[in-house]
Amino acid sequence: MSRFPPFSRYESGAVSARLRDLLVRLRLHMRDEAILDEAVARLATELNVRPGEAAERLSRMARHSGLDLVEVAKGIERPPDEPRQPLHVPGWVTGMLEAVHASALYLTPIKDATGRVVDFLILAANRHARTVAGRTASELAGHRLLAASPGMAGSGLLDDYIGVFESGEPIHREGLEFVEVLDYLLWPATLNVRAARVDDGLLVSWRAMDDEELLVSGWQRAQRLAQLGWGEWNLATQRALWTPEMYEMFGRERDAGPMPLEELPAVVVPDDLPIVEDQIRSLLEHREAVETEFRIQHRYGVRHLCVFGEPILDADGVPVKVRCLAQDVTKNRRRERALAVAHEQASRQRERAEEEHRVTVQLQNTILPIRRGLIHLPGLTVGVRYLPGEELIRLGGDWFKARLIPDGRVLIAIGDAMGHGLTATGIMLQMRSGLAGLAYTQASADRLATWLNDLIVHSNEGITVTGTAVIGHFDPQDCTFRWTNAGHPAPLLIRDGRAEQIDGAQGMMLGAFDVTEYQLTTTRLRSGDVLLLYTDGIVERRGQDLEAGVEALVQATDFCADDDPEQMINCLLTRLGGDAAEDDVCVLAVRVL
Repeated sequence: MSRFPPFSRYESGAVSARLRDLLVRLRLHMRDEAILDEAVARLATELNVRPGEAAERLSRMARHSGLDLVEVAKGIERPPDEPRQPLHVPGWVTGMLEAVHASALYLTPIKDATGRVVDFLILAANRHARTVAGRTASELAGHRLLAASPGMAGSGLLDDYIGVFESGEPIHREGLEFVEVLDYLLWPATLNVRAARVDDGLLVSWRAMDDEELLVSGWQRAQRLAQLGWGEWNLATQRALWTPEMYEMFGRERDAGPMPLEELPAVVVPDDLPIVEDQIRSLLEHREAVETEFRIQHRYGVRHLCVFGEPILDADGVPVKVRCLAQDVTKNRRRERALAVAHEQASRQRERAEEEHRVTVQLQNTILPIRRGLIHLPGLTVGVRYLPGEELIRLGGDWFKARLIPDGRVLIAIGDAMGHGLTATGIMLQMRSGLAGLAYTQASADRLATWLNDLIVHSNEGITVTGTAVIGHFDPQDCTFRWTNAGHPAPLLIRDGRAEQIDGAQGMMLGAFDVTEYQLTTTRLRSGDVLLLYTDGIVERRGQDLEAGVEALVQATDFCADDDPEQMINCLLTRLGGDAAEDDVCVLAVRVL
């Protein structure tokens, strides 16, 4: 069953309503454009200036009046029609226009006071003349071009005509998207336009493309976009027809003409020759349509072509023509190869990551065999919980140490090696095992931290390896915890059901600098107190600063205070969502007996 709900009439109706709203807003915008274009043409005619200057004048009028530009444009009235004077049209102009089998005009220039051409007078029109908006020859002759066809300004055709008149160079515009403006309405059309200077005027002609031409033009654009080509070989006359895309596809010059069918194997990559031979046999012997793909040697390298071919048969079933539709799919094949390579690389990386994760977990299990439970030590009960990340990118280097040393004190330590994965696990092993060995010197916690820092720095020359830790000794004789902090979150002290962070000297993280000294903090404890040591995985959350996380931990600890360290840890992880943490989580709840 599809997980997507079926379409309802309500949903379809809502989409249709939004579409109608969009079209209404678009048509209102088009009407505003028509108002502006027609106002510019009227103003240019009235002031005898070019359309660009009229548009600037209209903008200034809007700024000075404080009105919207469209509102100002609505106030530009159509100049009154001047009485048309009898036009003297030379006979050769009339004869020339009648020889044009399309809409045609003969224009003479209208100049401003400085002698610049700003518009044209329609001196004569042939009997075929008809504008996009429907004006005929009798309505055009004797009028200014902009007055008769305001769309000339916005389309740029007026500028083209002025350029032709001044330079003498003719123009031919095919498939010109022209928008006529009349009575605040837009009249779009696709035109073929020609203009040439003749004597002291311009001969211009235009023809609107009909539906069939528009479809052919659209098909040609689609061929270029989709890189499609079409070809036909006449087997009887040996004449061939190719579209322009076929020449580009096969890397053949147009002057050379279409490639004869029998020369096709010469450009095919040798490994694909059996495919092409089988295709031609299917067309000519079995008289079947074929669809296949093969590679050809192009002047710019190898191209992949997807070809659909069909034989054209006479009344007796004999092939007389072969037609084919070809598409260049080289980009698609390159993209597929790139995706295949990327997929293979991703698979290898995933396999390496899975193997690294397996090795990392094995190392962690070896180094930290105790993941949860209670450790009973002189004067203490220690609750332990270690939650490694489920994914390699979340698998960190958290570690802890809780053990009796020969002088009768209890070593309590927790730390976090920076980074993730196998690298972090290796650093964690170095820190934890290094501390275990140094602890037998029976030195104070601050000296242990200094020596551990030296060990990390000098054992990893050339790379920067860092970590944080809280290292301390609990003395059951005087019930004191003497500890030092190497860049780690400070422990919490839970006393009489209330939790607070212990103020202590904060030292530099391990491995950051070559020579580092640490300070010792002494915290006096009493029966029933609980020390909570933790790594940042329990207090760090995406989009939340560390201080807010620590405050949330303090509040949760107030709620979860319990005589049983294990129950306290369970409660904390539930309230803080430790199971869903983005990093490793390590917690020690040390209860003083």
